[in-house]
Amino acid sequence: MTGTPEDDRRFPPALAEVALVEFDYGDEGGGVDFEPYDAFDTAADTTDWLRSWTGNREVDGGAYRIFGQDGTGGLAALWCVRPGRPLAEQPVVFVGSEGESGVAAGSLSDFLWVLADGFGPLEAALEEGREPRPDAVLTAIAERHATTPRRAAGLIIAEARAEFPTFTEDLRQLCR
Repeated sequence: MTGTPEDDRRFPPALAEVALVEFDYGDEGGGVDFEPYDAFDTAADTTDWLRSWTGNREVDGGAYRIFGQDGTGGLAALWCVRPGRPLAEQPVVFVGSEGESGVAAGSLSDFLWVLADGFGPLEAALEEGREPRPDAVLTAIAERHATTPRRAAGLIIAEARAEFPTFTEDLRQLCR
């Protein structure tokens, strides 16, 4: 995996706005299980997490910028896999606390549209057949910050999975 320079940890304004939103998990569990952060985890914390998750003391977490979690401690991150491209153009991934993982969107911009459609990183990366639940506040954030056209979350998720079909396999390759 390719990382971006270590000093590239400036939190994108779009994520700073998302961090101000209170996500509603819903009474029946049909909401969004997402707790956004207001800054990226440190490089050291990210490496510690990846080493713990994989059991591999030699891996480096430099390819990830963690920006939120679900209620069980699963993490949402930008995966810096596109060399030389800015953070906003990196895919959004989810790595669960129980070993599950997946790609949620192909870029931060697309992720904003996924959020606007009522999907968090966990729901986008792992749940199949979920119905959209549009959110007006998150739609307004996407309209202010997204650089990609609005598309249905299901299409965005399918495109991301097609572009990065081996994310989970690549992540598991790091495990010992």
